[in-house]
Amino acid sequence: MSEQNKNKGCGCANVPISVILLFLGGGFWWFKKNGLPDINIGQINDLLAKIPGIEIQIPVNEPAPPPAPPTPTPTLPAGSITASPELPPTPESQKLEDRVEPLLETDWEKKKLRGIYLSRYQITNHASEQMIRDRVRYYKAQGFNTIIHGVWGNACTMYNSEVMQQTLGYKSCPNLFRDRWLDWLIDEAHQQGMEVHAYFEKGIKIDKNSPVFDRAIANKWIIPGVDRTYAGVDHYLLDVEHPEVAKFFRDILTEFVQIYPEIDAVQWDDYLGYHAELPGKVDRTESLTKFVQGMIESMKQANPNVSFDLCHHNPYWAKRYFAADWKNWDVDRVFIQNYNEKNFEAELDYIKKYDGIAITDKQFHRLPEIIDNKKIESVLIFALSGKPEETAAEVKSLTKREK
Repeated sequence: MSEQNKNKGCGCANVPISVILLFLGGGFWWFKKNGLPDINIGQINDLLAKIPGIEIQIPVNEPAPPPAPPTPTPTLPAGSITASPELPPTPESQKLEDRVEPLLETDWEKKKLRGIYLSRYQITNHASEQMIRDRVRYYKAQGFNTIIHGVWGNACTMYNSEVMQQTLGYKSCPNLFRDRWLDWLIDEAHQQGMEVHAYFEKGIKIDKNSPVFDRAIANKWIIPGVDRTYAGVDHYLLDVEHPEVAKFFRDILTEFVQIYPEIDAVQWDDYLGYHAELPGKVDRTESLTKFVQGMIESMKQANPNVSFDLCHHNPYWAKRYFAADWKNWDVDRVFIQNYNEKNFEAELDYIKKYDGIAITDKQFHRLPEIIDNKKIESVLIFALSGKPEETAAEVKSLTKREK
């Protein structure tokens, strides 16, 4: 065999490296494009490593990591409020707190005013600033957003009044209150997002324990007869047609909203009226209307930001039996007293047309229907038991959010 024939074969050693690389790369591309079984890239790289002068390798694509398991959604009892799952305390998760939806309000919390009455003597005697502020926070914790606190009764004030001093010779009702008790009450309530309404208890009625009684008899400030509307107490009514009486009330109310400009409202009740059973059968409807209109006008001139509110009987009963034609008094808000169980359902037709309802702590069996009724905007509660703290705690237990 000739030498020429001996040298014939595949001739791989004489093939340029660039051709080999081109062949391998192109073949790999062709296999991948046509869907044939994957070639082990690692084996190709091993082969290339055995060829002198070859240092490059075909890159290997790393497989993507498996997806993380989804965060399980907590299983909550039927009817409960869905809560966001707890997130780890990382800076990024902390930023999400602002985006978490707030808990839904209960129907009780949706009421515009949720008020409780405090009589003028219940938290004023010997009350320190800390006691006053603690009491406000207590009622806030029980779910109330309004405190209706007595500041007047039996024709004298529960704060120091220059009008009282000039007219009667003393500054207030006999009481051991601190001079700034109402300032502390208003300040703390506003810090808690609550309102304070000044409650003018007893209105134009007095009894024999009033410091004004003897002077009222001597000056003929009282109309004839005794009001026995409420059993156990004989009330005497001041005559609003008497110029001195009318001026005294106007001055008292005007002074009050100037001394306490941050008060949210003043409220008067059904004691602002003359009962139809009084002797003489005198119709005092018109004179009472003029008297109240005069008080409101004077108050608004002194401080137009204060609301003049009324908690009275429905308009028919008020005018028919108490000479209180309050629909013509120009009041800001009216809350209907519904203390009579016999007429409770019928009264609701009136209440839906006005600003809310007032009930006592003896009517808590009515709370569910009152709270469910979206036409009743506000609920005011009077502690007939004389124990408003216990009353407030009971309201919380009856209206607390279901877990």
